Amino acid sequence: MPVSCAVFNCSNRASRDKKRFFRFPAIISNSDEKTRDLSQKQRRLWFAAVNREDLAFKDTRHMRVCSDHFVGGSPSALYQDTHPDWIPTLKLGYGKGDSDNKGSRFFRLQERKEASRLRNLRFHVEEEHCETESETEPVDHDLTPEKELERCKIELNILKSENESLKHENDLLKKIVHKMKANNTEDFEGDDDKVRYYTGLPSFVTLIALFNLVSYGICQSSHSSLTKFQKLIITLMRLRLNLPTLDLSYRFGVSKATISRTFNQVMDVLYINLKQLVFWPDREDLRKTMPMVFRRYFGRRVSVIIDCFEILIDRPSNLTARTQTWSTYKHHNTVKYLIGITPQGSVSYISEGWGGRVSDKYLTNNSDFTNHLLHGDVVLADRGFDIQEIIGSVGAELRIPAFTRGKPQLSGTEVEETRKIANVRIHVERVIGSVRQKYMILSSIIPIDYLMTKNNETDPLLDKIVHVCCALTNMCPSVVPFE
Repeated sequence: MPVSCAVFNCSNRASRDKKRFFRFPAIISNSDEKTRDLSQKQRRLWFAAVNREDLAFKDTRHMRVCSDHFVGGSPSALYQDTHPDWIPTLKLGYGKGDSDNKGSRFFRLQERKEASRLRNLRFHVEEEHCETESETEPVDHDLTPEKELERCKIELNILKSENESLKHENDLLKKIVHKMKANNTEDFEGDDDKVRYYTGLPSFVTLIALFNLVSYGICQSSHSSLTKFQKLIITLMRLRLNLPTLDLSYRFGVSKATISRTFNQVMDVLYINLKQLVFWPDREDLRKTMPMVFRRYFGRRVSVIIDCFEILIDRPSNLTARTQTWSTYKHHNTVKYLIGITPQGSVSYISEGWGGRVSDKYLTNNSDFTNHLLHGDVVLADRGFDIQEIIGSVGAELRIPAFTRGKPQLSGTEVEETRKIANVRIHVERVIGSVRQKYMILSSIIPIDYLMTKNNETDPLLDKIVHVCCALTNMCPSVVPFE
């Protein structure tokens, strides 16, 4: 594996440049407390000096810093914490703390050493004076006013330089903490990349709009340790990154039970408020915004592209449930959903969850999907949807790729028709992939209790999660281009 420098805008590589490369300092935990604290401080300051936003999420075992970033060409020893090379200081690629002021830092270091020497010398002189004061006549050992003034100036300069150094270190640590903190609105404001990473939403403005929409329904008691915004962020982070409840409890300083209770409560609020974002558009609206690729192949008649996707679940203990959820396609127990997207790329239909054993045809026939179709609509699907009679019963038309069963090969017309369908039907798979990628909880193995209804509810938690994830995806830019 080629070794390259981790510093921003540094292109040095071990295979090409004759440079020395040094690992990030490790935390020494098997020694005394002073060594451990000093190693932790050195590692933290290396992170702050390199100033890479993504280092907090990367494994630094294989990352190096080259010799160009040290005054002497190599880092100093652990206990030489006042040495200029205790951390990288040169050519760091972001302006602050680069090579322009490294000489002055070293000069200030020498001043501090000299001032320390003078203080020690004065202490010894005063100590000797106190010892001999009782035996001899008083002698004036005080420094002259000029020397005293010079000494005070040196000490003042030392204190100023130390203060500036601490301020700079404090600013760097604040930036690191701000990047890793995701608890309040100010932690996300002005940082759309953080919003996308933790919530899947495209921007901070969209996140605030969502919060304003659902905040009235989020419960907030006087003794609650979490704000309404924190409760929403916990739920979105759980959906987006599939973070365990223990991880979220550490991040927000509450118990696991509080995290689980908050997630269930906020999911109900999101489901009620966002369910209408997954809707079937009017025919006139569909035709006005029909993408060009659909117009070229099918005119303006396509209303929906359908497919099924499956979500892995834990193995049920009940034998009947285990049989009904076994998927021969996934070789796992799953829950299957019928999804429909518009030609524009938004999710327009989601069925309730079914056991992974059911066929696509049975699921479509026993859902309310056909209730949304109008006479003359065109439905695009895969070969597995042998539902011509179901679609035809409402006056709509089904377009699926041609079968080769019983034929030596497809005719030229069938090949061309299959190519046209495949060229646009792929968008439904792109949307499904986008939903799974944005909200990783759908790509994990779901606990069985997410399939159960409680307190006379009609929809299990997993159905709510799927609907909310699709609605949140509809709030993001479409994967289907208009042109």
